Amino acid sequence: MDGELYLGDLLTLWYRNMRLWQHGQVQKAHPQCQREAAGCRPQSGSSRVSTGDSEAGGPLVTHIPDLALCSGEPGSMTVTWTTWVPAPSEVQFGLQLAGPLGLRARGSARPFVDGGILRRKLYIHRVTLRRLLPGVQYVYRCGSAQGWSRRFRFRALKTGVHWSPRLAVFGDLGADNPKAFPRLRRDTQQGLYDAVLHVGDFAYNMDQDNARVGDRFMRLIEPVAASLPYMTCPGNHEERYNFSNYKARFSMPGDNEGLWYSWDLGPAHIISFSTEVYFFLHYGRHLVQRQFHWLESDLQKANQNRAARPWIITMGHRPMYCSNADLDDCRWHESKVRKGLRGKLYGLEDLFYKYGVDLQLWAHEHSYERLWPIYNYQVLNGSLELPYTNPRGPVHIITGSAGCEERLTPFAISPGPWSAVRVKEYGYTRLHVLNGTHVHIQQVSDDQDGKIVDDVWVPGQLTSPRCWHRAGAFSSSHPSAVVSREQGSPPPCRRHHKQNIAVDKMK
Repeated sequence: MDGELYLGDLLTLWYRNMRLWQHGQVQKAHPQCQREAAGCRPQSGSSRVSTGDSEAGGPLVTHIPDLALCSGEPGSMTVTWTTWVPAPSEVQFGLQLAGPLGLRARGSARPFVDGGILRRKLYIHRVTLRRLLPGVQYVYRCGSAQGWSRRFRFRALKTGVHWSPRLAVFGDLGADNPKAFPRLRRDTQQGLYDAVLHVGDFAYNMDQDNARVGDRFMRLIEPVAASLPYMTCPGNHEERYNFSNYKARFSMPGDNEGLWYSWDLGPAHIISFSTEVYFFLHYGRHLVQRQFHWLESDLQKANQNRAARPWIITMGHRPMYCSNADLDDCRWHESKVRKGLRGKLYGLEDLFYKYGVDLQLWAHEHSYERLWPIYNYQVLNGSLELPYTNPRGPVHIITGSAGCEERLTPFAISPGPWSAVRVKEYGYTRLHVLNGTHVHIQQVSDDQDGKIVDDVWVPGQLTSPRCWHRAGAFSSSHPSAVVSREQGSPPPCRRHHKQNIAVDKMK
């Protein structure tokens, strides 16, 4: 009936009034809170410099490369932050650690209403800094005359293809039990990385407690996310309210709300996509088709540009393969990510194989696993002695052990023959794209005080997708098998400039 209030409505109204009354009492006792409430005290991590605010007052700060970085306009960085009252959006930046910051950039803010019972409203601010000098360190702060964040520093990414990006890669980092994060923070402060790839699953979960867990998580990652481009992809733990917290808090390149996008970094083309469109179909089956067609178009363009950027790297949350002791999608032979809907529609393994994706980064399983080069459950090593030199298929890395409340995932007793290395320890991955011919992958164990527990070089793979289709004679179901090239078949494709070296240190 009109005008009728249910018990839940009355409780919500009572709770809101109590929060407003308590906030008023705090403001009376502490006038500074009135300034902080509209100010920009850093929160932490979003993509592009993002500053997110909690109700205690103050934004969160983080950043990632702007869309311009991928579209021929290098030297951009977008700063994103959050306040819980309306305020102007401005970033002051410069080259000096102390003294006035002489440069200014203004942006805009949009309200974000969380889907929880309180319908909590935040204001997401985004400002893009342009014409940055490649490789130069900048100092910045965000906010407005109503309040400013403290100062942060970032180094603008280098441009072009002739440099060696260093990346930290991980997934499944929670606001509780973020085991590996203190070590990652120290690495960042020592300047070990140029960017971060967070391969899905944030906070556990950002929507919980009316999005206050999201606020807490952003403050947690701020020391890293406010200093480096923090690139993301969605995971299953971001699903609530149609991924609304993820879409609001992270400002990825492109026009797909951060669900899928690509960007160039040195000699690599990096593609981020959503595995979740295959599982949460109530948000629209059309998303599966849209993403698939976008992926194919982007891969076609990447192959046309392969002479300049030889490496194609993908990142998505749920892996195609894994050997963990659970019932996740990667444990099923006809997994949705690998084979598509109903085992035949929009499968990604065939697509990535067709266009010669070199390296596929995954998370979701709370462990680390490296696979031998693989396609359709066939091990496609280059040779017995040098399995990653001239392989006939992509390399898969699963790195989801950064730490969360769900702890680590055990492994099955008997892995498949395609599993090369398995580590059940908290940690994260270092990815060094040395040049157009060599990538270096290391797994850092936090349980063993930063020990490198996996170390492998991957020499440059095939430049033409057609090469993989004519290399079928090299396939095998066992990693130690090497099949000779059939008589009369074309020789295996090689990059003419690649050195014939590979190092594989297995632990």
